[in-house]
Amino acid sequence: MPRRVSVTVEGFELAQVFTIARGSKREAVVVVAEISEAGRSGRGECVPYARYDESVESVRAQIEAAREAVEAGASREDIQRFMPAGAARNAVDCALWDLEAKLAGRAVAGLAGIGDLQALETAYTISLAAPDEMAVATLAVADRTLLKVKVGGGDGRDAERIRAVRAASPVARLILDANEGWTPGDIRANMLVAAEVRAALVEQPLPAGADAVLAGIPHPVPICADESLHQTSDLAALADRYDCVNVKLDKTGGLTEALVLVREARQLGFGVMVGCMVSSSLAMAPAMLIAQGADFVDLDGPLLMKRDRPDGLIYAGSTVSPPSSALWG
Repeated sequence: MPRRVSVTVEGFELAQVFTIARGSKREAVVVVAEISEAGRSGRGECVPYARYDESVESVRAQIEAAREAVEAGASREDIQRFMPAGAARNAVDCALWDLEAKLAGRAVAGLAGIGDLQALETAYTISLAAPDEMAVATLAVADRTLLKVKVGGGDGRDAERIRAVRAASPVARLILDANEGWTPGDIRANMLVAAEVRAALVEQPLPAGADAVLAGIPHPVPICADESLHQTSDLAALADRYDCVNVKLDKTGGLTEALVLVREARQLGFGVMVGCMVSSSLAMAPAMLIAQGADFVDLDGPLLMKRDRPDGLIYAGSTVSPPSSALWG
């Protein structure tokens, strides 16, 4: 029976407005690729991201352009060659992993040589807002052990934001994520505040392409690359600037490349964070594989939505459990 590829677009209303340094959103819009063969189907979900010049239309077009080759039997290794890294390849790659596992009657983790998956501690994101609003949002989740705090407001109030969150949650580990929102003029002062509150990590403080400054300033708190890192070939240029890298499947173009990237990052001495876009459990599921053993895990996308898809991941307190085969893998 020949393969068939289908592409759908879905929207998930968020529980509340989600704001980062680049703007706000009320809905998570995702693209899902489904590949069927011999009575089995595999799915992969991705998030088109305007920061990387992606749109729903462009991602759908990339998947449609790959349809003929995938339906003719193109493998995961094949699509690495003719699809660029990014959201579209992520959806197709993860769908192929899921399909391969279902056809083989095995788990993707086993096929990838990872073994049994464990429940993990995941961050929960505090959206960018006024300091007092962020303190209130933090108090509502004060029992969580790992918080990701969006900063980079560009209004000179990030020190207030950071201190307000720490006052509301004295014990939790904090990841401060500026989404490229700091500048060479304010990064030193902000880094000192990060150290003052005992932050565990500062994520992408400066714009990608303008982060050479990081090589010449102290790192009182480890600094993590996000927008500056997409795939394995980017790692070498980051060695003198960053202490850690944030691996996201929508950047790497899927699980296949992400597995290589994590292995190479470890060999080069980087810490590893595994993150996500705002999306459903279907996008989180393959990320759970590369998150095994990561230093930081940020897979809270479904927690930010009013509803998740059926058979979604199970979140309990600060932990997230591995996916069921009914969802993916």
